[in-house]
Amino acid sequence: MCQIERDNRGNWNEISYFIIKNRCHLRINRCIYGFTYCGAGDYVLRPIHAHILVVGWLSLFAFSVYYRLYQVPQSSKLAFFQVWSSIIGSIGLTIGMWLYNVHPFGLPKVFDMVFFIVGGSILLISFILFVLMTFKYTENNKAV
Repeated sequence: MCQIERDNRGNWNEISYFIIKNRCHLRINRCIYGFTYCGAGDYVLRPIHAHILVVGWLSLFAFSVYYRLYQVPQSSKLAFFQVWSSIIGSIGLTIGMWLYNVHPFGLPKVFDMVFFIVGGSILLISFILFVLMTFKYTENNKAV
């Protein structure tokens, strides 16, 4: 689990680092997928490659910047659910997309599609929670 500590400004200093560290593996996977589909000439991994970049890196990086710049109470259940739903959703979406496009295990297509949809739905919930949080913790709570 992540140890969440407040810095002297009262924001979640450690949670922003946790999100960035957690997403670094997606950056490495993105490079590997890029090499794979580029070298093989097979573009089946292109949507997975793009979603790992956009969802797994850029969006979660933006979340971590928000946690760094704004004071979010450590006891905030909204922030807790937003962080964990974004992590679970981004991993679920990209794995589901990989299962759906590559179909490596011969599982029923319905399973692949449901995995894909559930991961994307969890990620969508995360984005909605983030929007709610930006309205809740406004300029009054700016840490900088």
